[in-house]
Amino acid sequence: MTAKWEKKEANQGELTFEIGSEQIKKGIDQAFDRTKKNLSVPGFRKGKVPRQIFNQMYGEEALYQDALNIVLPEAYEQAIKETEIDPVDQPQVDVESMEKGKPWVLKAVVTVKPDVKLGDYEGLSVPKQNTRVYQKDVDAEIEKRRQQQAELVLKEDEAAKKGDTVTIDFDGSVDGKSFDGGKADNYALELGSNSFIPGFEDQLIGHKAGEDVDVKVTFPKDYQAEDLQGKEATFKTTIHEVKEKQLPELDDEFAKDVDEEVDSLEELKTKIKDELKDQKTKEAHDAIEDAAITAAVDNAEVKDIPEAMMQEDIQRQTDQYLANMQQQGIDPKTYYQITGTTEADLRKQFENDAERRVKTNLVLEAVVEDQKIEPTEDDIKAEVKDLAGQYGMEESAVRSALSDDMLQHDIAVKKAVDLIADSAKQDAKKDEKKADNK
Repeated sequence: MTAKWEKKEANQGELTFEIGSEQIKKGIDQAFDRTKKNLSVPGFRKGKVPRQIFNQMYGEEALYQDALNIVLPEAYEQAIKETEIDPVDQPQVDVESMEKGKPWVLKAVVTVKPDVKLGDYEGLSVPKQNTRVYQKDVDAEIEKRRQQQAELVLKEDEAAKKGDTVTIDFDGSVDGKSFDGGKADNYALELGSNSFIPGFEDQLIGHKAGEDVDVKVTFPKDYQAEDLQGKEATFKTTIHEVKEKQLPELDDEFAKDVDEEVDSLEELKTKIKDELKDQKTKEAHDAIEDAAITAAVDNAEVKDIPEAMMQEDIQRQTDQYLANMQQQGIDPKTYYQITGTTEADLRKQFENDAERRVKTNLVLEAVVEDQKIEPTEDDIKAEVKDLAGQYGMEESAVRSALSDDMLQHDIAVKKAVDLIADSAKQDAKKDEKKADNK
């Protein structure tokens, strides 16, 4: 095949290519086989008209358009490989010539990936990450677990205080009229949780079980129900019970209740310290990776990212988001009903960062090319195994769902990320400057 690529402007160009006689004949033969099935010609059974008779009656040229539709996809792919271009959108194809006995000549306006001019991407300076676990971190985690183990104990003839849980009936009204969602019976409310309208919980502090309280509040101006925004309301409230949290003693029994793998409070503290260390180490690695990739992308030059690439990214982000919702048992229709949004609203959420995401991917792909990163078969096997475990699938199912090209691309990009992140140098001064700017 003869193919020629000529770049015109930005990331668009003209691809001229030919379809040879063998491909043309193959396409015409297939077009005739399809056409004759529905063709009725006097003297012949339906679908049985000979090729010679068809050509005499209609001319072989009557098959050209169908033949072109048949052979064009393969011919276009061959032209792309020959010219080594990387299209990112559907081409606009025009026919230059389709003369009988000669190669067909076509021209296509093609949008390709933009060129990437890499800057520094190895040995980049990133803020230093602190992975030290302090005693206050361990104490805070112990207290968190202690709060989770707390019991609610009924208070007899004692006033409610902040932190207590009250069981109440309430009936709200605005200008003497009830409103939707303003009434409930035997509702458990933790005072100080800020789960109710500002001021509601505070007015129950100091009251005892059996008391009736008229709670007067003003709905916030940004309240979710527009008809209640900024309005004053009165909630006639009856307190049935007041309960306070009773925290367990910090001893070995508490430790064993919290974690059956430990036998003492000291063992629990040691285990929590190790867990926090692992968590901080992972967070530090992620922060270093993010900072290094950000710097590498900032150092690179990418001009005129095609709109088609950004739209593809937005669609991919939207599909992934909805897929995650689906895993939680929420289908797209239900999601849009619950949130009161549309697919257009969801897509809009991903628009702002689309250009940055596309540029990042282009830079990482350029690093792959610059470093000549080529995943091995062992890399592919490891990736398939990891994906199978992640999604609860058989490895064979993962392998059949993803082509080798897709797997190799994703693995290579991951290796590029690792190269950039692992070569980054932590700079304490940079971290201090960042802190000074807060």
